Order: sequence, then C-alpha cells, then structure tokens
Amino acid sequence: MPREFPIGLTPPDWLVRNLKPQQAPVNWAAVTRAALAMALPLALGLAAGRPAYGALASMGALSGVIGDTADAYRMRILNIAVPQLFGAVGVTLGTLAYGHGWYAVAAVTGVALLSGMISTIGAVASVSGLLLLLNCVVGAGLPLPSPWWLAPALMTGGGLLVLLLALLSWPLRAGVPERTAVAATYRTVAALLAVAGTDRTEQYEEARRAVTQSLNESYDLILARRARHHGRSRELTRLLAQLNAITPVIEAAPAAHLAARPLPARIPEAVRLLARSVEGNGTPLPPLRLPLPTTETGRAVDHALRHTAEVVTAPDVDPRGIDDRLGRPAALGIRTARAARNVVLSANSWRYGVRLAVCIGIAQALVSLIPVPRSYWVALTITFVLKPDFGSVFSRALLRALGTVAGLVVAAVVLAEVPPGWWDVAALFLLAPLIPALTPRGYGYQTMAITPVILLLSDILNHQGTALLLPRLTDSLLGCAIALIAGYLLWPESWHTRVGDRLADAVADTAAYVEAAFGPATEPAARARMRRRLYRDLSVIRTEFQRALTEPPPTGRRAAAWWPLVVAVERIVDATTAARVRVRHGAAPPSAGEVSQVALQLRELSEGVRRAESLTAVRTDLTGPSGSVLEPLRQEVAAARALTSPH
Repeated sequence: MPREFPIGLTPPDWLVRNLKPQQAPVNWAAVTRAALAMALPLALGLAAGRPAYGALASMGALSGVIGDTADAYRMRILNIAVPQLFGAVGVTLGTLAYGHGWYAVAAVTGVALLSGMISTIGAVASVSGLLLLLNCVVGAGLPLPSPWWLAPALMTGGGLLVLLLALLSWPLRAGVPERTAVAATYRTVAALLAVAGTDRTEQYEEARRAVTQSLNESYDLILARRARHHGRSRELTRLLAQLNAITPVIEAAPAAHLAARPLPARIPEAVRLLARSVEGNGTPLPPLRLPLPTTETGRAVDHALRHTAEVVTAPDVDPRGIDDRLGRPAALGIRTARAARNVVLSANSWRYGVRLAVCIGIAQALVSLIPVPRSYWVALTITFVLKPDFGSVFSRALLRALGTVAGLVVAAVVLAEVPPGWWDVAALFLLAPLIPALTPRGYGYQTMAITPVILLLSDILNHQGTALLLPRLTDSLLGCAIALIAGYLLWPESWHTRVGDRLADAVADTAAYVEAAFGPATEPAARARMRRRLYRDLSVIRTEFQRALTEPPPTGRRAAAWWPLVVAVERIVDATTAARVRVRHGAAPPSAGEVSQVALQLRELSEGVRRAESLTAVRTDLTGPSGSVLEPLRQEVAAARALTSPH
C-alpha cells in the first residue's frame, strides 16, 4: 500500500513536477562516446607526464559530450564543432583577462552580455553562447598553462575528439538518421489513424501531438540538410516528397475523428507498411489492400493514402515539383546576416543579455571584493541557471542546488577513495557515461552527473582532494541565490507567464487560417504551410505551458488557467482542417459570410486573451446553417469563448 504524506507535508505540485524524471531512452552510442572521449585524453596526458594537459582536454570533451545530441551526422558537425570554436574564443579571452582585477570583471561581464544576446538565435547559437561564457569564466578564474594558446588548443582538441568519434560510422550509415526520422513520422500517423473516430479522445489528442512533434523534427532535419545541398541531393528530395505526401493523410485524420466512426484496421496497417518502405530506402511493398470508402471522410483518407503510396514507391522524384511545407531555408550567409541583424535590433535579445550580464557582473565583483577560493564556480553556476532559453530560472536554480548536493555526495566518495593517477582514468571512464544517460531525464539529473566529473578534473589541476567539496557547495548556493534575486525576482517579467500572449497570437493566426482554408485565392501549398506553422506554434505554447507549471505560485497557477484554451485552440484548428477536407471531397462549401463570422469571433477572442490576466466568459453569437461543414467549427469556437478561469 503506498505511503501517504500527512496533509501538512504534502509537496506542492510545482515541486513534484520539477523533480519528476522525464522518460527517455538511453542513447548507448552517445554513452560509449562519452566514456572514450573523456577518459582517453586524460590517459594520454598521464602517459606523457602531463596530467593537467589531459584534464584540460577532457574538460573540452565534456562540452562536446553535452552537445552530442543530434542523430544526423551533418547536424552533429554543427552541434559540436561550432560551439567548440566559440568555446576556444571564450577561454582565450578569459586567459588574457586572468589576474587583471576589475578589467577581468568588465571583460567577463561583456562576454556575458554577448552570450545572452546570441542565445536568442537558435539551438546551436545557444550552446555556442553557453560555451563562450563558460570557458571565459574558467579562463579568467584559473591559472591555465602557458602560452596563452595552449589551453584553447587542448580544450578544443578534446571537443573535436567527441566529434571524430561521432562521425566514425558516417560512411556506413549515411542517410540512415534522416530515413529513420521520416519513417518514425509515418508510424506516429499510423497510431493517430488507429484511434481516429473512436471515443478515446485523450489518446487521439496525444497521438496528434506526437505527430506534430515528429513532423517538426523531420522537417527540421531534412530542410537543414537540403539548405546546404541547394536541392541537388536526390535522397533528400525524395525524403521531403515523402514528408509532404503524408500531410494530406494527417489532414484527413481530424475529419475521420469528427465523423465518430473508427477507421478499418487495414488503413493504419497500410501506413506502417509505407513506414517500413521509407526506412528501407524503397523496400518493395505488397499491394495495399484498402477497404472501399463509403463516406466523405473515408474517401478523403483513401485518396490521401493512395497518393502517399505512389510517392513512397516512386522510383524517382522531380525536385522541381517539390514544395517545402515549412518554407525553404535561405542560404547560410543570408541566415547568418539576418540573425545578426535581429540580435542587434531585438529588444528581447538585449533584455536577455543584460539580465545575464548583470548577474555575472555581480558575481565577479562580489568574489573580487570577498576572498572566495576558486571563485569561478559562482559565475559557472549562474551561467547554467540563468540561461534564459533553457527554461524557468526558478526551477533551474532549485534543480541546480539539489543536483549539486547529490553530485557532491558521489564526488566525495570518488575523491576520498580513488587514488590519484591511473585510477582517475578508470573513475572518469565510469562517470562520464552518466552524463548522456541522465541528461534527458532533466536538468537536476544532468547536474548530478556533471558535478563529480568536473570536480575530479578540477582535483587533477588543483590537487585539493575532498577540500574542494564544501567550497563548491557554498559557491553553487551563492550562484543560485544571485540568479534568483538579480535574475528572477528583480525582473517583473519573471512573475508573468508568456502563455497568454503567445496563445493570443495563435488564435489570431487561426482566424487567418480559417479564411485561407476556404478562400479560392489561397494556394494549397500556402495553406499547408500556414497549417504546419500554426501547429508548430501551438507545440511551442504547450512547451511554454509545461515550463510555467514548474514555477511556484502565483505564476504556475496563472499558467494552469490557460490550459483549457490551449486545448480549445488545437481543436479549432482540427475542426477547420476537417471542414476543408470534407469540402474537397464533396461537401457543400460554406458561404463567405459564415467564414467571415467565425474569423471575426476568433479575432475578438484573440484580443480578449491578449488583454486578460485570466480567462473570463465571453458571449458568442455564432449561428449558421445546421448542416454546414462549419457547424463543428462553430461549436468549438463557441466552447473556446465560453471558457472561464477557476477562482
């Protein structure tokens, strides 16, 4: 029988959400690379009689292990190599500023401003900014070996070793990650069709969200590569055509679900067969034995599925006939210039940069005035906690403190019981794999895994043994306190969730989508792009909502009030898509007046959401022909406008 907490000792929901580990499979290839890439440099350093050199290279490998998250090989180059270059610049600047008092404080603070600003560009830029600041802090806080270029070279070499190990199987598995991603998208669509039309509404909505996430990941992967190939790669063109081909099937799923009639089992099974063909790079398929359709939605699913099968089994694809459903990425030079311009002109990037710089400046000034041994750890803690694009500052500070305590317990055993020398290599070989294994579980688990590794490498450089432990705990707690006060409590935006504003934008975009779905002037490709972007935005809102729930009251409570409307907007988009599919397959199209009325109600709802701190009931006057294809959509819009927040 489970043990219950007394009422007074029951942990709050936001704390439980923070501590609950996320479910994720272990990437055994990344685990193996981490063990080899971090232990090998230290072993070479010991063999050469330069253990400090080996420790610095292993530190560089640590940053490579953290960035080793991509499946596609070309993406691994970007995720690992680009941040390593920024890290080399950071440690060089830090080394040059070491020992220069207030000049060092100013230099590190300036790097923090730049780091925070470039973090708003994207995922690779975010990790690059992180390493730029982290390595600058290390260089400015530790006496690194001379000459000035040696530490950057060693740390970069360690990171590039991770990249080398990650690329070893490229000649044998080229294209496999991309095909696997597209096949996974097909399988999520099969799971969606299996529950469409049933009374298992929750499972249907979970399956639809899984399709959105998988489709986003696949498009990101294919388009990122295709931008560098400029459309010349036959394989990538084929994969993109296969992604586009499954879109009509996804669009038909809401219509099938609203019809409340489960689809025959042969339909999802056919999609699974297509997934196997995609994964096998054109594996021959037996003839698809699809049931004879008898309804509008049945005809829609049948037509879409037969078209998908033709694309999957086609021997070749004409690249001129392929449109990118998310828009073709611009050339790398154009995107770089655009990103730089946005960073300089964006108030958001300046706000993030200043926020991070203020906290780092306070930390650097504080440790300059108060004698704190190895004070760089305070700024390191702030860098990890206050990374604005990494989620809730409050929850990260909490998890950082708890993860550090747990990591220090492991480090205490290692530093007390493991003799220095070659036994350190064995310890690192066992500890390093925990980083990629535990990172997907959550930030606190990642911190717990990284802490003993960093302390082991620091001990090789400083030879302080267990004397490192208590100062590191003090420094971490001090860094968390600075981040919470100067980076969270003093910024009013921290107390408000951004779910409302983003949701208002999504509702306005939904109104535009409703108009485009039934407007004769809108091209099918443009309509598909609008729908894909809308679902992507809703996916981002859902992620933001989950982050907001980890905040303590009142922020988390305010975010929870928006949840019914998030679900309602997703249902409105589904109802719009279903109506469009029905019209395309024989239903009478709605009048322009009906469409305008629905769009007007959605825009009014958008403005109400933008102005409101909480949801309030809004009267709706949506009427129209009872047999119209827009009747389910009108019902969903009316339900969304009738929502109230709990009091």
